[in-house]
Amino acid sequence: MAKSKKLRSVADYDRARKEASAQRNAYEARISIGCTSCSASDGRALLEAFQAEVARRGLQEKVLVRLSGCHGFCAKGPLVVFVPHRICYLKVKPSDVPEIIEETALKNNVIDRLVYRDPKTGQKCQLESQIPFYKRQLRLIMDYNKRLDPRDIGSYFAIDGYEGLIKALTRMEPEDVILEVKNSGLRGRGGAGFPTGFKWEFCRKAKGSSKFIICNADEGDPGAYMDRSVMESNPHSVLEGLIIGAYAIGADEGYVYIRNEYPIAVEHIKLAIAQAYEAGLLGKDILGTGFSFDVHVERGAGAFVCGEETALIASIEGRRGEPRQRPPFPATKGLYNKPTNINNVETLANIPLILTRGGSWYSHFGTRNSKGTKIFSLVGKVRNTGLVEVAMGSTFREIIYDIGGGIQDDRPFKAVQTGGPSGGCVPAEHLDQAIDYESLSKLGTIMGSGGMIVMDDRTCMVDVARYFMSFLRNESCGKCLTCREGTQRLWEILDDICEGRGKPGHLPLMEDLAHCVKDASLCGLGQTAGNPVLSTLRYFRDEYEEHISEKRCRAGVCKPLIEYRVVAEKCVGCLLCKKACPQDAITGELKQAHVIDGERCIKCGLCYAACKSDAVEHVKSRDLCHA
Repeated sequence: MAKSKKLRSVADYDRARKEASAQRNAYEARISIGCTSCSASDGRALLEAFQAEVARRGLQEKVLVRLSGCHGFCAKGPLVVFVPHRICYLKVKPSDVPEIIEETALKNNVIDRLVYRDPKTGQKCQLESQIPFYKRQLRLIMDYNKRLDPRDIGSYFAIDGYEGLIKALTRMEPEDVILEVKNSGLRGRGGAGFPTGFKWEFCRKAKGSSKFIICNADEGDPGAYMDRSVMESNPHSVLEGLIIGAYAIGADEGYVYIRNEYPIAVEHIKLAIAQAYEAGLLGKDILGTGFSFDVHVERGAGAFVCGEETALIASIEGRRGEPRQRPPFPATKGLYNKPTNINNVETLANIPLILTRGGSWYSHFGTRNSKGTKIFSLVGKVRNTGLVEVAMGSTFREIIYDIGGGIQDDRPFKAVQTGGPSGGCVPAEHLDQAIDYESLSKLGTIMGSGGMIVMDDRTCMVDVARYFMSFLRNESCGKCLTCREGTQRLWEILDDICEGRGKPGHLPLMEDLAHCVKDASLCGLGQTAGNPVLSTLRYFRDEYEEHISEKRCRAGVCKPLIEYRVVAEKCVGCLLCKKACPQDAITGELKQAHVIDGERCIKCGLCYAACKSDAVEHVKSRDLCHA
């Protein structure tokens, strides 16, 4: 990574961009290795293996090996992509590296065993664009990831990075920038979906000699990692959006508030800021335009409630992270009582695209009221887990089946949970629902930051509600009585139901209590805390009633309500369940029907999961039957 030169004018930027592009194009082959999920699956070791092999062969001048941004296809990582022809290899191991260099980098041959194969047709997909996971996405933000090194500002220059900032500073007034963002229809990607241009306009018009702009990178939803990936993969896009936003609202100082549990993201954004200062894109008189702007990194301690604007501001100020009453809103009285604008990571990453290509171009994607694309983290009981970027208005079916490949083990789809712990669960009857802010609200859930957890028929919806309510009660700051006590009581009732102590009066009580928490809480956490309960009661009330009246959990999750047995007529005596049992509670010989000892069984469900012939089933607990 070459040291950046100080850019003192637009002409200096143009020269730096051309030099970076020429340097990149000088290589015969460019190999990109994903840095986010692929790091968890030995991506770093793979990078070192490629670098060592290239050095051993003396190919440093011909082959560029670099750590790139996240490629998104987490289920198949580590991924290796050859740019620009985009040959894509999946689940690459360090032992594969010599063959890849010899066959693909030097001879342009494709190694068939490393390419994607369609699980149904067996068809091979050599190019990334042919793989169904990518083919059906619209990757406006994430498509840049494989084309740059997140640790090198030069690689961002090579893809015309900071072009949007140059345009804003040299050819547009702040009001023009705001108008362009308004014309794009961009709405905040942090959950509430408030129009970004209007938010900027409010802060621009607020009275004050100094203003702040904050990037909210405090992503805390279980199963969600969109913002973390964007920060790790392309930190300069977020930084560029932050600087453009500062120019638009008239801020001279900004913060990136990022949770400390994201060490790679923290490292990359700090490095990006240092490089931007070194290049003259931050600090005094940026590119000789007269605009000055400074950025600081503030690390959060992981409190979920600090995702709320006023709680986040309190945390930066060194106070306890808890929300305050609004109004006044942060746009008029925010950080240190100064006008403050707060946008989340994905919102800011869209800004450079809008400035370089135009608001009207961006507004062509999406629906009437929800423009552009949205990144979702697709996790749970789906074959192709990973980060998915699609146009607003895409359906659940398109994301889960066309991109996600359907449910694992061909199990029946049951529900998808959106919006994080404060979101709701959407059943199979709404698989063809177009996804935007308004439609999700009608379904009893929210967009949130973009988490999407897929569930199959082995998921207990009562237990799901209990899990998310447990998370919310622990993350409540405790300032509001309704949130502090209401979430705790909702969890207690759900726990009673799952433990076999449920009563018929619990269901209307939970509904009333959830609405009370929603209507009387101060911030967004409490105002949406009832969604897991209300949505599961709305669509899966029969499961609640079974837990209460029949003392039965159809999914076999709530241990006090079930016991396991082997159906002798179905058992083929394969010994799989016996081998899986940690308690030696299963007896039986090969090709003979097995028996489960109820006294020794701890109801872990491993036998149920291991059985390939559906011979193990869960039934109503005898203890509760005779209670």
